[in-house]
Order: sequence, then C-alpha cells, then structure tokens
Amino acid sequence: MDFNKGKNEEINIFGLSASQELTNEICNILGIEQKRAKTLKFADGEILVQSLDSVRGKEIYVVQSTNQPVNENLMELLIAIDAFKRASAAKINVVIPYYGYARQDRKAGSRQPITAKLVADLLTTAGANRVITVDIHSTQTMGFFDIPFDNFQTAQTISEAIIDTIIDNHLDYKNCILVSPDHGGLTRVHKVDEFTKGLTNGVAVIAKRRPEPNKAEVEFVLGDIEGKTCFVVDDMIDTGGTIINAAKALKDNGAKDVYIFACHGLFNGPAKQRMEDAIKSGVVKEIVVTNTIDIPQEKRFDGLKIISVANLIAPMIKASVHDESLSDVYDDAKDRIHEKVTEYIKKQK
Repeated sequence: MDFNKGKNEEINIFGLSASQELTNEICNILGIEQKRAKTLKFADGEILVQSLDSVRGKEIYVVQSTNQPVNENLMELLIAIDAFKRASAAKINVVIPYYGYARQDRKAGSRQPITAKLVADLLTTAGANRVITVDIHSTQTMGFFDIPFDNFQTAQTISEAIIDTIIDNHLDYKNCILVSPDHGGLTRVHKVDEFTKGLTNGVAVIAKRRPEPNKAEVEFVLGDIEGKTCFVVDDMIDTGGTIINAAKALKDNGAKDVYIFACHGLFNGPAKQRMEDAIKSGVVKEIVVTNTIDIPQEKRFDGLKIISVANLIAPMIKASVHDESLSDVYDDAKDRIHEKVTEYIKKQK
C-alpha cells in the first residue's frame, strides 16, 4: 500500500512491549519511524514507561495488545497513557489489537464482575481520549466507554486470506462454504461473506452449548456441508477445544476439508497439542490467525499460518489523522477484493 511519506510525518505511533512487531509493520506501511518509548521493570515487578520523544501538543497512537501476561501488559498500557498525558500529549489514541478481559462483558452468574467495563474505566481514567480495537469479542463493549471507540473488523483481512487459499490450492470454489462455529458468530461470518461471495457459496452454523468456560459441546450442524470445503471463521482460539470439536463435527457430517480462520490466536494451555493432533489426523487442513497477538515460537506449529492486520490498521490511522472517512477505507478494500474475485472467476470460465 503506497502512502505519501511527507504527508504522514505528523503521525506519531508508539509501540509497547506486547506489540512491537505489529507496530513496526504499521510504521513501515506508512513510511514513518516508530516513536521511542522505553519500559523499565523494578526488582519488585513495578513498571515505569517513559517517552524518549517529545509528545507535547501532539496527537499520538499507542499500540499494545493486552494478551498473556494480561495484567502486566494492561498495566504497562495504563502507565504509558498516564506518562503521555503528563507529558502534555494533545490526544492519546489507544490501539488495542487484542482487548483482554473482553469476554467478561456481562454477569454470567451471580456475584461476578463485568471486567470489560472495569478495563474501559481504567483506560479512560488513565487519560485515553479514544480507543481502537480489532474484532472485539462482543460489540456491546463499545457501550462501556464514554470516549470515542472504534472496532476495526478483520473481515477484509480474513476474507482475502480465504480467497488466496481457494486460488492458491485450486479449490473448487463452487463447493466452498463459510461456517460459523456458533450462532453468535453469524454476524462475523456474514461480513466475511460480503467479500468472498462468488468464491464461497452459502453459510452454515454449528449449534453448541457451553456447560462451563473454555468448554463447548456440539449439538448439531445447520447447513449443507456434505462434500464441501468448509472455512470456519471465529474471533479467537484460546485453548482450542471448542474450535477443534467444531471441525470434528463438520467432518463427521460429511465435510471434505476444514480450514480454520480466526482473528486472535491465544493458543493457551493444550491448544498447540490439539492443533497439531487435528492437522496430523486430517481433521483440519490449515489454521490461519492474524498477528493481533505476537505468537511466540513455542506456541507455533506446522499447519499454522499468520497473516498481518497492519494493512488494516495503517490506512485507518492515516485516515483518522487526516480527518478522512474510515468507511471509505473499508469500501476501497471491498472494491479491490471484489475485483480480485471477479477476475479469478472470469479466468475459470
């Protein structure tokens, strides 16, 4: 993506410990250098964040995912916001590619907290003027903020990866179908369908129930998946049990092949082993996640593909800084992807 470097020099982006690689990618796309900040840890675990570049009177962007270690990364972000506020930054935009605690968005049982709201209050109190997330777990979290909130959706990123998978592997696109692993994910799948329509045909959904956290039981599959290549689209993979059970249910109901696409790859606990077993046994062909979370080498495995959201975030930041429409950025991406689909279908006829 080609940007005018001179026009972007006023963009000030800081990456904190959990999102250095992604921040560098964003800055490279914009043709700018990442601004400098350092994080120090005291012997007792206390964190100190200091900006090495002046932010006085400037609009800045701070990039930090609050994944594992969740509390440490969240605290570093809050301390950084406070540091920038006390350094007289004019506006602090907080970019949280993965928003930790987003799943605690309601009282699922008696005497439970709503921690997603608590984190929203902490960010606001620390001094954030605007919060940007990527595919947040529940859109109701937007209502927890009294400051502007944007949720960048990875539908275009995921859909382009699905399209590339179909093209690169010469799959019969007439027998490719999108699958939601649960009823709640249908909206996400429909958004992906807006981009892939033509190369994917229809949507299926898996009905499941959750007897307890990190555990799900498949009840039935709704949709015609027999003999078809299924692209399961989800927002995150945590321990992997739910998504692998979904893949097994698809195979048991006659699916030809199963590909899994998710925005956030947490891969906690037994996730890596489950993913490896599913790929080796042929239940899953490939697992694709984005780099909203910097996945360490020890959590990676054969059959894992990581795609970048930098091409989603960078133009959004550029549009925001120059007071341009974010909807136009989405529309431009949709037009480009639709053109790619149309050209491919023409060649197949």
